[in-house]
Amino acid sequence: MGKTELLITVILFNIFFVLFLSAIFIYIRKYRQRKKEYLKEIETKNEIHEKELISTQLEIQQATMQQIGREIHDNIGQKLTLVSLYSQQLLYENKFSEYNQKIEQICKITDQSLQDLRELSKALTDDTLNQKGIVSLIKKEIKKIKALKKFKISFKHNFEELDVDYMQKNVLLRIIQEFIQNSIKHAHCKNIFIDLNTSDENIWELKINDDGIGFDTKNNLSNGIGLANMKKRTEIIGAEFNLTSEINKGTSILITLKRKS
Repeated sequence: MGKTELLITVILFNIFFVLFLSAIFIYIRKYRQRKKEYLKEIETKNEIHEKELISTQLEIQQATMQQIGREIHDNIGQKLTLVSLYSQQLLYENKFSEYNQKIEQICKITDQSLQDLRELSKALTDDTLNQKGIVSLIKKEIKKIKALKKFKISFKHNFEELDVDYMQKNVLLRIIQEFIQNSIKHAHCKNIFIDLNTSDENIWELKINDDGIGFDTKNNLSNGIGLANMKKRTEIIGAEFNLTSEINKGTSILITLKRKS
């Protein structure tokens, strides 16, 4: 074999070797890309499954509570009504005058129990989340909090009506409740501010802040469970969660549900 043929052989070998390495590199790269896409697809499916599961749980919970409420009203309520009527009949007929005071007491206890059951039944069968808008729901929640007279609370919004589904309403209300409870327990604040706005970029944006003592977000775990719950609820509906807090400067959370581009 001459030098020329040897040189050609070496060059061809090197070319084939480079092509071989390139093919392996391309294969590995495509394999990693396909694996990444597969894992992303699995993650997306898991997120969708989790959201559907939570949504189903909420629906089942609501249906169960309504069923219990109807049972209380239709079954136990009716029986207590009969007890009340029979007791009043005994009292008015005055056949057992020596027992009138005890019968009257039974009537009062029965009537109070009936009232308590009606309120419980109404609360369990309440379909307010579906029937009312988010602004009305938040105002109702704030009204209950103001009755405690522990601090001042204000609510601002830049819309009157907003298309918010059941799950989003549930999450918004639970986060507001959780933040307020944390403020009551830990912040020792004087004011809480709630802002709910919509824009071209965001379906809605919820900002809540207090003027309490704040905490170190890295080292202080006193609000850990509450914050974890808020963050988890936010992730369920595909929103972004941000928290800031400084010692003696209060705590603030910002939750944003962006519009899909």
